[in-house]
Amino acid sequence: MSATASSAKGDNADDYPMSPISGEESDSALLSAPNGEDEPEPGVAGAPVRWYDADRSEPYTHIVPFQEMRDTSVEFFYKPTTLTALSICLIILAYVATTQDVLEEGRDKRRVGAYATVISFLIFSMIQFRDGPFIRPHPAFWRLVQGINLLYLLLLVFLAFQDLPSARHMLTYIDPSLNKPLEEKSYAEDCTLTPRTLWDAIDIFCLAHALGWYGKALILRDYWFCWILSIAFEIAEYSLQHQLANFAECWWDHWILDVLVCNWFGTWLGMWTCQYFEVKPYSWRGFRSTKGIRSKAKRVLNQFSPYSFTSFHWSPTTKSFTHYFSVLTLLTLFLLAELTPFYLKYLLWMEPSHPLVIARLAGIFLWGLPAVRELYQYLNEPRRAVRMGTHVWVLIATIGTECLVVFKWSKGQFEEPFPTTVKVGWAIIACFVTAYPLYKFGIPKARRYLRREGRRKRE
Repeated sequence: MSATASSAKGDNADDYPMSPISGEESDSALLSAPNGEDEPEPGVAGAPVRWYDADRSEPYTHIVPFQEMRDTSVEFFYKPTTLTALSICLIILAYVATTQDVLEEGRDKRRVGAYATVISFLIFSMIQFRDGPFIRPHPAFWRLVQGINLLYLLLLVFLAFQDLPSARHMLTYIDPSLNKPLEEKSYAEDCTLTPRTLWDAIDIFCLAHALGWYGKALILRDYWFCWILSIAFEIAEYSLQHQLANFAECWWDHWILDVLVCNWFGTWLGMWTCQYFEVKPYSWRGFRSTKGIRSKAKRVLNQFSPYSFTSFHWSPTTKSFTHYFSVLTLLTLFLLAELTPFYLKYLLWMEPSHPLVIARLAGIFLWGLPAVRELYQYLNEPRRAVRMGTHVWVLIATIGTECLVVFKWSKGQFEEPFPTTVKVGWAIIACFVTAYPLYKFGIPKARRYLRREGRRKRE
């Protein structure tokens, strides 16, 4: 699922200095100066040039992550075909745009034009966007995923300038059954813990919980992070149940059915999948070199499995303050990505089973896979990843714009203020989140500074 880092040759080029070649080891014919000119002295002004003296501001000195990764076992699918694709697309576009019967079948020509615009943009993104960390089943697939993410971001930017009634009306162009008020369902009507109430609480959303946490485990690849996120989401549900009725659940629904059953099972299954891919023996034999129908069929199925796999370790307790802050930011982004669809479906009057809601959840999963992989390398391998990847950049912009849209449309929708217990609880959490890095990183750093100053004064 994720691409490995650059080759060892690229690493050695950065880690070791160039050693001068002696005259005895060199070829005199190659080293002889042309036209009888004097051989230039090595170095700058007679001083040797070391590898760390190089100008790293030039773009060619940077190692671009993932750029050199290719699945050479299926070389045919990696040959450039941009001009061929452009020609085919122009032919199809000319036929659809100029054939009268095609236009008559689509009575709303503006809708047909919008569809053609979206498809054209996705084709461009699939061909011309920058490669990400994954090369299976093909880098073009993940470029297409990024194009869909960018389209959704642009749609959110457009909706940010619309009022809520206008946005509800616009959705009727996609689904005429929308723009009708819905009644929110509460899950805290009978909180007695009996086999009957427990059985009644099991529905299709339990499967959705398990599948969702299976996907989160594949994205985060860390038990510790998944457990923290699972507990944090239940606390967020407690905090926001005065706004959204479907956040109101019984205590055993929160902690037993959700955390200990559905979330745990999905996380365990996802981490088991990660561990399988981590220890799986990978074979990069080409399709042509594979003998037999069964082996060829297995090779085709392997194209949809990871080319290689990298495990994640997010625990911030033993690293720097920068790492702690980054992990805390990632946790906040995941919580926001979990909460915003509940608010959007409530404000836009959409059922949880509506295809648009499901498409958004599936999109977050596909967008999060390469984004978190890029973020992990950006944090842990700064020499390779000199800047944040495009997948994580677009995803952060998407989550931020979703929050902006929800904040704008929520004005006047939630009149009940936050309960005092919620304010006190989050104040305690904020104090802990602030005090921990001070104790872990701030105090030891201050002690080291005072010791250095004391030694300097004594000297």
